[in-house]
Amino acid sequence: MKSNMIRIGAALAAMAVAAPALAQDLTFWSWRQEDRAAYEQFIDTFEAANPGITVKFETFEAANYNTILATALAGGTGPDVMMVRAYGGLENVATAGYLEELTTDSVPALADFAPSALDAERVRADGKLYAVPFASQTQLVIYNKAIFDANGLAEPQSWDELVALSQKLKDAGVIPFANGTATAWQNETVTFGLGSSLMGQDFYDALMAGEADFTDPRFTDALGSIAEVAAEYFPDGFIGLDYPSAQQLFASGMAGMFIGGSYEMATFQGLNPDIEMGVFAAPGKTAEDAKLVGLYFDGGYAANAAGANKEASIKFLNYLASQEFGQAFANTLSNISTVPGVTFDNPLLSEVNDLNKSSIPYLMLAHFRYGEPSGSVLIQGEMQKLFSGETTPAAIGEALTTGLAAWYEPFKK
Repeated sequence: MKSNMIRIGAALAAMAVAAPALAQDLTFWSWRQEDRAAYEQFIDTFEAANPGITVKFETFEAANYNTILATALAGGTGPDVMMVRAYGGLENVATAGYLEELTTDSVPALADFAPSALDAERVRADGKLYAVPFASQTQLVIYNKAIFDANGLAEPQSWDELVALSQKLKDAGVIPFANGTATAWQNETVTFGLGSSLMGQDFYDALMAGEADFTDPRFTDALGSIAEVAAEYFPDGFIGLDYPSAQQLFASGMAGMFIGGSYEMATFQGLNPDIEMGVFAAPGKTAEDAKLVGLYFDGGYAANAAGANKEASIKFLNYLASQEFGQAFANTLSNISTVPGVTFDNPLLSEVNDLNKSSIPYLMLAHFRYGEPSGSVLIQGEMQKLFSGETTPAAIGEALTTGLAAWYEPFKK
């Protein structure tokens, strides 16, 4: 009997050594419903290297995600790990105390991330970091290479060249730009995807220094040029054309160009596997003007400050900050990972990465979504009125400056 008890005791001890002390089941929330299959692959890789930790990936509708997340966190039922927005969207949850502060002690890889990427996930008041940045997005012009080649077109070097090639496409029976503006946020995309070079680095620098506001002619003149191109070279009835329909116009080969984000490329490839695309920064007034894309950071990965599985959550964040993950993210999702050292096998993605070296921030998202009214809401509504002929660029400049003065200190002077 005694020998049997010894053997049983030894077996139990061996099992205790072999098995993790406690299995930890993490919940991971996201608004990226379309990326579920990719994230499940990433999670499989993490789980294989971390036995005893499982991760359940849950997605929610993007437009309502912030509200759903904040409500769950406030009620104590939020996830262990979550995707969070950047800039003002981050502050809404971080300043409420829901997110775990991250440092280079808890996530050492963060020491090598670009400062601009980390700044997108900091709270301005205290400079503390709350998320691992996951992607940058670039606002630019995507074009159909076959259509350009068939019409003898090259990437434009000046605004006049952009107008001339648009006219040539129109004369050939091709819609120059596929964009519509019925989906409100597309008005903002069109404004800065087409107008960043026209506005210019000097305007951006002066705006950030408090030496200019949105009544500046560099800004309002750009709006006028954008409206002229839209009126002449967007699809007939573009004011009533929604975002999915505009995407279909471009993917089907009915339009030569699409003003949008680098995130569009994978979508277009999925809609039409045979499409061959190129990208360019919409030019400034002259060929000598710097060609600037609008750049922003899309969001980050954060841990619940009140989570029951904090140690496992931090381990998962370290994986999400690793080069292994960043490379898989770029290869699988055709997105620009913020992880240092990632290379881009996709030539088009590599080209976008090169364009990012000459950029200004995607203005309203990066700087003017921290209060109410939001700069994005203002520009979206005002540009729709401009496209409809109901306002002027100068009036938009006044409306933005006056509206944002409600909370943006430099405009209160």
